[in-house]
Amino acid sequence: MKLVGLVKAIRVCPSICEITGPLQFRTFQHDFVPRDRNTKPKRFKYPQFYDPYGPRPPPSDKIVQLAERIAALPPEERRQIGPTLTERLRHPKLQPIATEGMDFGSPGGAAAGATKVEEKKEKTAFDVKLEKFDAAAKIKVIKEVRAFTNLGLKEAKDLVEKVPVVLKQGITKEEASNIIEKIKAAGGVAVME
Repeated sequence: MKLVGLVKAIRVCPSICEITGPLQFRTFQHDFVPRDRNTKPKRFKYPQFYDPYGPRPPPSDKIVQLAERIAALPPEERRQIGPTLTERLRHPKLQPIATEGMDFGSPGGAAAGATKVEEKKEKTAFDVKLEKFDAAAKIKVIKEVRAFTNLGLKEAKDLVEKVPVVLKQGITKEEASNIIEKIKAAGGVAVME
């Protein structure tokens, strides 16, 4: 009688075995071995660094002799080994990574960055600005502007009449000084910014 009541109680309430499935109960798993409570857990010896390829075989005698010969070389000759091997094995040259425009922060932290005076970078891109020109030399200035801007006659005339105006942007120093000399010879005044 008591047994029937117990079975009915188990059937009515969903048990853990029914929720998780009967095979997820530990005693039903095929590899379950009860652990002795008095034993301590095993301590594994972990390697100094993780090597995904596993342990490697020791190098051959030929490689060991080569390493000893390289170690015996003077430092000047050792520095030549890398470039010579890259040339001999035809490895592609490593291109430097441009970090221009990236902010890595100051190397000494915020305090060092605040006390350090920023150095001015040497300017590489220049703008040519037309300041003024003689009224008599207006046509010559328009011709010179057309020569280096590839504008039409009307666009060049409108640009020259808007003095002061930037004629060309982002050019080298030599190119900018060349343009300034040409405008000066035509009767205008231009500056480099």
